[in-house]
Amino acid sequence: MSDDSNGLKIVVVGGGSGSSVVLEGLKKYTSNLTAVVTMFDSGGSSGILQKEFGYPPLGDLRRCLLGLSEDAESTIALREAIGFRFSDESSLNGHSVGNLLLAALTTIGDDLEHAVDEMGRLLRITGRVVPVSLQRSELCAELDDGRIVRGESNIDLRVEHSPRIGRVFLDPPVDGNINAVKAILEADAVVLGPGDLYTSIIPNLLAQGISQALRDTEATRVYVCNLMTKPGETDRFKASDFVQEINQYLDGPYLDWALINIRPVPEAVEEAYRGEEAFQVEADLETVGRHVPGVFATWLGNGHLPLLHEPERVAEAVLNIAKTGRTGPAIRSTAKATSVLERMPASGNE
Repeated sequence: MSDDSNGLKIVVVGGGSGSSVVLEGLKKYTSNLTAVVTMFDSGGSSGILQKEFGYPPLGDLRRCLLGLSEDAESTIALREAIGFRFSDESSLNGHSVGNLLLAALTTIGDDLEHAVDEMGRLLRITGRVVPVSLQRSELCAELDDGRIVRGESNIDLRVEHSPRIGRVFLDPPVDGNINAVKAILEADAVVLGPGDLYTSIIPNLLAQGISQALRDTEATRVYVCNLMTKPGETDRFKASDFVQEINQYLDGPYLDWALINIRPVPEAVEEAYRGEEAFQVEADLETVGRHVPGVFATWLGNGHLPLLHEPERVAEAVLNIAKTGRTGPAIRSTAKATSVLERMPASGNE
């Protein structure tokens, strides 16, 4: 592993707003960043572009590119334009400008990865954004009663609390992008999450070669747990449930660390989410410690609506973990998220 945080090679695996927040924080500390992004979105602007023109899903790529973009006055207008979305009622059907630009660049060069790299150049990003797979597939969920739900958007928008999701899979199976595999194998640290468990994080592990790379890598593997549960997907999940699911799709207890929020969500925020039947994830740290050797528990949320992970806090925690490595003791920070750390015994698998 590199001695200097500026040289740490960190890979963030996921998609959507979760990955973009982590990338936003980490780009201030290291330039060796790679975002490995899920490619199985089927809703919104991405879904329309797929159905009408056959483009791959572009929305999560766009979000991660924006997360890594240069925070400078010279890119403000471009960043705002790329993040702009037209009205659903307009003739542009709610399309994101960033998705349309990526679609145009993909057509011009006939190469998705080149298009992503070109937009990255325009945004002066730190690091690189890599699709987890370059092949097309549909995300499917098998429920506990045997029914199959097809399509990421149908899984994502499912609000029934039962039956629960038994497993998710890709139809047809696809190969992982060789550039994603290479980045994982060469990393000092790999961060999974935060994000929707079954539609943003686990789909990456389903592309053939990705889970194997995560098992084989010498990188420290960190899972950033969600702040809130999601109706129809992770109802009543505790932190240990998230960790166990990730390990299951890795075919073994391969996670090295779990990064978990322990600060209560503000009452007003909690009330707003309660109306959507989403609740704060319980930090059952003792149980988590039976499934992962390292547990880092601290204050991770931004404390307001929309409730998101705070980029700086996540970045600082990830860097602390990366420098500690796989074999370091489990550590728990204070609920006030100060730099004072108190040690707790490591437990679970080695």
